[in-house]
Amino acid sequence: MPRVLLIEPDTLLAATYAAALTAAGYRADCCVGAQAAITAADTARPDVVIMELQLTGHNGLEFLHEFRSYPEWQDIPIVLLTNVPPGEFAGGRAALMRQLGIRGYLYKPQADLRQLLCVVRGIVAAGMPA
Repeated sequence: MPRVLLIEPDTLLAATYAAALTAAGYRADCCVGAQAAITAADTARPDVVIMELQLTGHNGLEFLHEFRSYPEWQDIPIVLLTNVPPGEFAGGRAALMRQLGIRGYLYKPQADLRQLLCVVRGIVAAGMPA
């Protein structure tokens, strides 16, 4: 069962996303903050990370840099599911996102659960041996 690490400070949204991921056949580990996410990833390596950039008490980009600083996590695909508008990542930030291994970007006001599951399915399928 593929493991998804979900980093979402809104507990209601986290429960909704986790329920959808679980119903689709994934193991969803939910964390509300960056430190808990590091601990969770250290305990059980995720196949995909889904995260909000606006974290309580921690900058999401700082977390991404910290997460990628661990050699064993450099290849884990990350999907941003965030309230940060896509325009915030134009130009130089787009290159930064590629550098940080961001494989998907979903803007919460325009994304739905179906889109989230489609992105995760595609990432997991691409990473599984034939």
